[in-house]
Amino acid sequence: MTLSTTMTRFGFCLMLAASASLIAQETAPPATKNPPLFKGDKPKKDDGMRAVAGFVRDADDKLHDGAVVKLKDTKTLAIRSYITKQDGSYSFQGLSVGIDYELRAETREGAASQTKILSVYDNRREAVINLKLEAKK
Repeated sequence: MTLSTTMTRFGFCLMLAASASLIAQETAPPATKNPPLFKGDKPKKDDGMRAVAGFVRDADDKLHDGAVVKLKDTKTLAIRSYITKQDGSYSFQGLSVGIDYELRAETREGAASQTKILSVYDNRREAVINLKLEAKK
């Protein structure tokens, strides 16, 4: 046997061994994701934010438009306000889940609601808190 024949056989054996080792390696099967049950079935992102909304009613249980709803951040003492719409509704968006908030409604005539609390223990992402105005005493 000549040297070139030996080198050719050695090269062939080396290539055969490399191919065998590649075939023997286990590859992980591709991860299968269960399809959503319907198009709206998307996981919700937990962004640490929540919202509160509701209606303001007067002492006669009628919806009150033009009332000022004040939202107080109990951590920073910052106050945001919202003037109710014609249907008596209000809403505040982008509230932190880790902070308590105080809500209160007032009118020009002096009527006011009791203060209600949106607590950190209230785990609703979209809380509903309705406020009832009481006549000025």
